[in-house]
Amino acid sequence: MQKNDTVKKMQESCHGEWLAFHDNSIIKDLVIDSRKITQAENALFIAIKTPLRNGHGFIQNAYEKGIRNFLVSEKMDTTLLVQANVLLVKDTLTALQQIAAAHRKQFRIPVIGITGSNGKTIVKEWLHQLLNNIYNTVRSPKSFNSQIGVPLSVWLLDDKSRLGIFEAGISQPGEMDKLESIIQPTIGVFTNIGEAHSEGFLSLRQKINEKLLLFRHAEKLVYCRDHLELHECIAQYTHALRGNSGTPLQLFTWSQKHEADLCISSISSNDGKTHISANYKGKEAAISIPFTDAASVENAMHCWSVMLLLGIPQADITTLMQNLHSVSMRLELQHGINDCTIINDTYNSDLTSLHIALDYLEQQKQHPLHSVILSDMLQTGIPDRELYEQVADMISRRNIKRFIGIGPSLYKNKAAFKDHKKLRTIFFKSTDAFLQNVHLINFENEAILLKGARAFVFEKIGVLLEQKIHQTALYIDLSALTHNLNVFRSHLQPGVKTMAMVKAFAYGSGSYEIAHLLQFAGVDYLSVAYTDEGIGLRKAGITMPIMVMSPDATSFDRMIAWKLEPEIFNVRSLGSFIEIATTLNVKNYPVHIKLDTGMHRLGFMQDEIAELTEQLNDAGCIQIASIFSHLVSADEPADDAFTMQQATAFEQMSADIIKYLSYKPLLHLSNSAATARLPQLQYDMVRLGIGLYGADSSHTLQDQLKQISTLKTTIAQIKHVPAGDSIGYGRKTIAAAPMRIATICIGYADGYPRALGNGNAYVLIHGKKAKTTGIICMDMCMVDITHIPEAKEGDEAILFGPELPVTDLAVWADTIPYEMMTGISQRVKRIYTNEQ
Repeated sequence: MQKNDTVKKMQESCHGEWLAFHDNSIIKDLVIDSRKITQAENALFIAIKTPLRNGHGFIQNAYEKGIRNFLVSEKMDTTLLVQANVLLVKDTLTALQQIAAAHRKQFRIPVIGITGSNGKTIVKEWLHQLLNNIYNTVRSPKSFNSQIGVPLSVWLLDDKSRLGIFEAGISQPGEMDKLESIIQPTIGVFTNIGEAHSEGFLSLRQKINEKLLLFRHAEKLVYCRDHLELHECIAQYTHALRGNSGTPLQLFTWSQKHEADLCISSISSNDGKTHISANYKGKEAAISIPFTDAASVENAMHCWSVMLLLGIPQADITTLMQNLHSVSMRLELQHGINDCTIINDTYNSDLTSLHIALDYLEQQKQHPLHSVILSDMLQTGIPDRELYEQVADMISRRNIKRFIGIGPSLYKNKAAFKDHKKLRTIFFKSTDAFLQNVHLINFENEAILLKGARAFVFEKIGVLLEQKIHQTALYIDLSALTHNLNVFRSHLQPGVKTMAMVKAFAYGSGSYEIAHLLQFAGVDYLSVAYTDEGIGLRKAGITMPIMVMSPDATSFDRMIAWKLEPEIFNVRSLGSFIEIATTLNVKNYPVHIKLDTGMHRLGFMQDEIAELTEQLNDAGCIQIASIFSHLVSADEPADDAFTMQQATAFEQMSADIIKYLSYKPLLHLSNSAATARLPQLQYDMVRLGIGLYGADSSHTLQDQLKQISTLKTTIAQIKHVPAGDSIGYGRKTIAAAPMRIATICIGYADGYPRALGNGNAYVLIHGKKAKTTGIICMDMCMVDITHIPEAKEGDEAILFGPELPVTDLAVWADTIPYEMMTGISQRVKRIYTNEQ
């Protein structure tokens, strides 16, 4: 791809110093994550330092995986990096940006830079859909719009690129200046302005002016005149900042209210489509898009404006616009037939998104077999033979045993895959041909990536492979979980480790999928309640340390066999474990000592410490990995005196144990609530539970956390109930007037409490509140949709989610979020989403 980029050119771009130089390697890939290495021989590993992680700690791992080119900001001994190039710079992130900026300068092509508060990613993806058949476009992978994401995106430009489309997002002043030097846009799009991510700015106008720096050297700028403050700031910007530069910025505006280059005259919606008429250069023009929401109309107008600026004929624009399709922002992961896991990433069919999806597939360690079902890639601008040679190479470099290609082009180019002897391949000329023969293919205990262009209707394949459990589903946003973990990490003192609680089916979210993400994210410990939970995680490929909080003495031998670490909470359990460990002839086996500092549930009391230490002196078979206790009410400021009393007792009891040891165990006391509110109690490690899943009982971080789960179901039937008729068991609800009610597919057997019936809760249908009506049944419940005339059978109902917090339901049901989340039945299907 990037034939002219060598390590010497990189050194020139970032003004680095050689710690070791072996050869002038050609660099084709930039890597910042040692877990995602595919083309090691032509990759540069960049050791990025962030507040959460130091990439220098992964250099040896990257070297062992074949990387021979490194960019570092810490002086190091390179003798173990034989035949490697090691380049030292002051700051690796700055160097990455300088390398990308130099790479960008090699291309004399139009580049579209997109910024704004909302819609950046959709506009970028839609422009790619609209323009890729005219230009060979390169665009940011999904929402790669940060200080790291932008340079990695621009790096994707190669000698076949004819148009670049990159988005840029900022959270504080000073950031856009750096992104502008990397993207160097010739055409700008400012989508809109709002309050999102405004924390780092003094005012909305300051944020607008900072974002406008992206267009400092652009030739043209598209925006909507109807955003008043945006229009005023752009007018001032073009007059004051660009007026004296000799290179005026050409503005292209669209509006529903004012004079503009593209003036909307009418907008109408029917049958799921929106028809937009406008006046352009004195002539009427029109488009139709297959969406009806206001955000899609705004996004489409930006795209229409860009296409007019590029000189694309209106007739072509009209045709292209009506074929726009929705943008899938996330991978979906769900359980499939025969113990399979399905990764559904349909409708994102290009090399960049395939690379990301293959990385995600490779992370699914719970299955011994990985398969890929891929359709023809349409409108890539790359000749088929070369394209599928690249695809075959990408797939063969990973732990993929079977490839199923669907489409005439893949069928014609199947020879490209035959050179990879370890890869089992099957090809079909069409999706229908696959469906007719699917009964001959065995799918069992494997991870399957589904990735197809829209024309191949891969949803038909998804229907066959997905496990049929229930119309109700709990959607778990793994990206939100990662976000929450990073929120807590940002409040940790240097060196403090993290233990994540995945007991109780990971608070109802699904044990393996959550544990796998946490392992991938670099959490130090997992904690489960029972031995069988830990064994299940081990069988699913979780290798990190796991503490078992409620071990049964009869399972100690199984714990040792599966390398699970027990919580020891009394003299009897300690003696039992020592006996088993001695019998199995293990040495220094890690255990965790639980102290009772006030909870009075489990743990050693102060007067038992002497007996504990006496047993420890004679036990060479065990080693104390950690000493911990449990705070009673860390979320209640009124109880802080008692919390500090617990901390004092914990420190004293721990000291009484440690003085008899030749080493220092980890100390941990803080739960989610205490981690941010009482940072002085973080000690060596914190235990994160409900906070990871989006609920902060202390309310210290609630505004920063994201609820990770959304519970959805569907309307099974709609009825018109006359006045005076009763609804549900026991005739608890009598219709005071004619009502329209919907029966939805969820009941108390699914974990929706009976206490929420009779109007004590509401669900969201078409974004509107629909109150429960009558008593909650075992498998169903009824809601009032009299005021939602657009509701129809089969429509979605949201029980809880980001727009309807589970904390609200907990209040309505007179319980706590823990009980609501853990109470969701395992018969409810879990579907995992992850931003690409």
